[in-house]
Amino acid sequence: MDLKEKLVSSHLAWPDLGAGNPYWDALRSEAIQRFDEQGFPNRKAEDWKYTHLGPYLKEDYKICYQTEQALDYSDVKQYFIHDIDSYKLVFINGVYSSWLSETTHERFDICVLSSALSQSRYAAITEGYLDKSPPHAESLRALNTAFVREGAFIHIPENQVVDKPIQILHFTAGVEAAVWAQPRNLVVAGKNARVQIIERHQNITPHKVFTNAVTEVFIAEDAAVDYYKLQYDSPSSTLIDHTAITQAAASRCSVNTLSFGGDLTRNNLNFYHRGRHCESQLYGITLIGEKQTVDHHTSVAHAEPDGQSDELYKGIFGDAAHGVFNGKIIVDSKAQKTNAFQQNNNILLSDQARIDTKPQLEIFADDVKCSHGCTVGQLDEEALFYLRSRGIAHREARALLLFAFTHEALARIRIPELKSRVNTWIAQKLGVSLQFDL
Repeated sequence: MDLKEKLVSSHLAWPDLGAGNPYWDALRSEAIQRFDEQGFPNRKAEDWKYTHLGPYLKEDYKICYQTEQALDYSDVKQYFIHDIDSYKLVFINGVYSSWLSETTHERFDICVLSSALSQSRYAAITEGYLDKSPPHAESLRALNTAFVREGAFIHIPENQVVDKPIQILHFTAGVEAAVWAQPRNLVVAGKNARVQIIERHQNITPHKVFTNAVTEVFIAEDAAVDYYKLQYDSPSSTLIDHTAITQAAASRCSVNTLSFGGDLTRNNLNFYHRGRHCESQLYGITLIGEKQTVDHHTSVAHAEPDGQSDELYKGIFGDAAHGVFNGKIIVDSKAQKTNAFQQNNNILLSDQARIDTKPQLEIFADDVKCSHGCTVGQLDEEALFYLRSRGIAHREARALLLFAFTHEALARIRIPELKSRVNTWIAQKLGVSLQFDL
């Protein structure tokens, strides 16, 4: 039995999340049928041309893997941004860990998806938003919907400002040789709401883990959401991350994707403007080596006038690492006065490293300001020589130049403690102990 057949057959035994609710039964049934018809994406599809999933689908993954696993805080402390006060949603093997978490229902709801789906008071939100963002045709997203069971549920009513950041942490632990995980997050921000969210998936075992994650974010008028994705996983981990963000008029959303580790990381990030004066910000830093792969697929669909989008991704690739960037900006015929900027800059540190980059514009309006571009190069040898001539060792001089290269994207991080953590990660990846006040 291949993996696709195993997943389809396992769906029959998957716990009934909706407890017999016809709405959820129909949703899951349609989703597994869609996956069964389409199967896993392959390189014949344009969006998967440069990333081959085949080698990662050969493992005998444990599918129904939602078991209790006792972890001490000391086991996972290093993965928290522990120098900030925050709400926390912690999941271990897909099971909510209440004693590692800090949730609330006072002015807003920061809790777990299974709880929201099982309570009638949240029915209007869950049935109104869960799986309501496009693209529904993506087979891996449909697979996640078919197995939807647990993840973060965040609902911020109108005019509420969340007083501290929210950390969402999904841990995989245990002795299983290979695990398939499918967390689901739903974020709904009401009119004029404000929230900051930090998300991380972490494998703390030496075993193979394939995570197929989906996050849906809905932002009402005048609301603002800052979302940070921290990706520094073990070499035995594969992450396919789907994030769909739907914005109403005059809303703002910023997503920072910080990719430093894992075997394969694929980020599908899609923005949809559903009102005038929407503002979308997409920033990314990738720093990988060995034979790691990071694939960024982004899109911003400007469907209404006066929208803005600002996209900047910086990539550093060493050893035999492989990077992919496919960014698309779509401007509808009625989306006049759109301002859209897209840039992807990359540095290759070895002859074996490579990057496939494809920035795209699809413009159907005539009164817009749109630009896109990409660069691929190596370190400036003259600048490196200049630093070394001032007595700076080769490794530190090289690191200084690479820090400077990432600075423009680092500056977009609005949480100082998180910026400091990312700064430390960059230094670790470059093998230096340099510290900067960024």
